[in-house]
Amino acid sequence: MLTLTEAAADVIHKLTSRSGMPAASGLRISPGTDGDDGSGAALTVSLADGPSPQDAVVETEQARVYLEPETVAPLDDKVLDARVDDEGTVSFQVRQQLDDSE
Repeated sequence: MLTLTEAAADVIHKLTSRSGMPAASGLRISPGTDGDDGSGAALTVSLADGPSPQDAVVETEQARVYLEPETVAPLDDKVLDARVDDEGTVSFQVRQQLDDSE
């Protein structure tokens, strides 16, 4: 299952705990369109008020991520990370989980 870095959980928590956001809000990951650069399928991230009935839910102490069914298998062995640049722009990165046996 997809895991979250501490940075990603912190960013998601800050985004979803803003005033006016429902208690069940989280980050939704949906299938996107394939990029023109041939790098593979893109993903779309957005804020969601709560999960859809078919969503898989990844939850930490402070953050929730809702995975649309088509994204569960491709993200099964991945880690979601996040960065915030100097202007406050958030970017999410998906990378391979490290194997603890190596």
